[in-house]
Amino acid sequence: MSSKKRLLIFVIAYMAEKHIEWVLGRIPNDLDDEFDVEIAVFDDASTDRTSEVATRALAKSALPYASRVLSNPRNQGYGGNQKLGYQYAVAGGFDAVVMVHGDGQYPPEEIRAIVNCALEHGAAFGSRFATDGGAIAGGMPKYKYLGNQTLTVVQNGLLDTDLTEFHSGFRAYSTEALRSIPFSLNSNDFHFDTEIFIQLTRAGYHIGEIAIPTHYGDEECRVNGLDYARNVVSQSLRSKLHDMGLFYERKYDVEGRDGLYESKIDFMSPAYIALGKIPPNSTVLDLGSSDGHLARELRVKGCRVIGVDLDTPQDTSAFDHFIEFNLDNGLPPIDEDIDVVVMLDVIEHLRSPENFAEELAQFCRDRKVLRVHVSTGNIAFAITRLGLLVGQFNYGPRGILDMTHTRLFTSRTLRRLFRQVGFSIGDIDGVPAPFPLALGDSKKARALLKANQLAIKVSPKLFSFQFFVDLQAPADLNQMLRQSHIHAGSTTETEQPPLSLVSDAG
Repeated sequence: MSSKKRLLIFVIAYMAEKHIEWVLGRIPNDLDDEFDVEIAVFDDASTDRTSEVATRALAKSALPYASRVLSNPRNQGYGGNQKLGYQYAVAGGFDAVVMVHGDGQYPPEEIRAIVNCALEHGAAFGSRFATDGGAIAGGMPKYKYLGNQTLTVVQNGLLDTDLTEFHSGFRAYSTEALRSIPFSLNSNDFHFDTEIFIQLTRAGYHIGEIAIPTHYGDEECRVNGLDYARNVVSQSLRSKLHDMGLFYERKYDVEGRDGLYESKIDFMSPAYIALGKIPPNSTVLDLGSSDGHLARELRVKGCRVIGVDLDTPQDTSAFDHFIEFNLDNGLPPIDEDIDVVVMLDVIEHLRSPENFAEELAQFCRDRKVLRVHVSTGNIAFAITRLGLLVGQFNYGPRGILDMTHTRLFTSRTLRRLFRQVGFSIGDIDGVPAPFPLALGDSKKARALLKANQLAIKVSPKLFSFQFFVDLQAPADLNQMLRQSHIHAGSTTETEQPPLSLVSDAG
């Protein structure tokens, strides 16, 4: 067996009768010194002689590679044809695939360079803008130049990337990268290229670029520029909204993107508020403690922290004691005296918050817990309301409509939940949306955070992304009754209520 990497040269073709032989003839004939090469032409149901010309050209070619021509029975579109080519590469056990356009707009001569770049990074694009002035010198129309660069700037801003060109059709991928993303869910239209880029970056791949020459000849452009621009910007926005938990897109829910909850201790958040409210040197029961962002800060204050969560984090050094436990089963056995219970963004994940709240109330009575701090998302948040107004109610991997949430609360229903089991309601703080997580810790994110805090002062129910509630532990009725007897014994008989009245009340 050959030790060379297996390479598929995927020639995407539609109505390419005039150019396909010229394109195939430009494929380098020395790639087999480094790769085990196959050429596959995918004719997307052309009505001209594309398949026939390609078959004849390959038959008489001196290229030392295996080759074949496949013809789709129905037109799949630019994106749909790519799906077939990439599936062919994945299913065929290739290591890499490079897409070459059958109309000759992109340079087959650069296959070696772009494939090696893709094998290094997972994906690589050929950029016509990597060299100053190269695109215009190669004949790119000025309106396309301006449109391409404008869209590239917009998408780099939305996706936090730094490509010199988003809209090149000369691309190569490692099949390892392709296996990690659901490219089959993408559009069959031209913005497939944007969608697969977003998926790869979400999967953790850094897209490599190589400089390529620009060529504009007599090939026919079938892209509607305005529709294309609208679609690529829309998909970039959807990816950003998916990150913010405001819009769910299955194709952007790439495995491995979302892990444990990020730290929210450095800006106005439930963890930030809890840190300020918990007294130094307290013993804290942290329910739903994740990997200990809050616990680490509490221990700096001299607190003893007992963490409880569904899974044990890799590093438990933030806790004095950690208990792996499913809170759907109630509370774990705890032998220590507890001063404060903190339960941040947990109650909405439980199957039965009512049963858990009742058990927590009894725990607090028995242990004489001083305070309980609880936070949860506000389903009445303005953005959620606006979404409902236009018919959107999208669960996602994070945010108020996190797919793991089983219950949704408003300020009123959260207070009612705990009041019904005996807790007294203390302060309620409105919490702004976590802009530093969604947008990065930038000046823009901090400004939006401040604006959201000001809006909360105007209408907490409408503009609070979350609520943070202070609870006082329920009174122990038996203890109160004992205190009443003691108090009654210290008073004179004339000060005591008549026994008949007590009996009647009973």
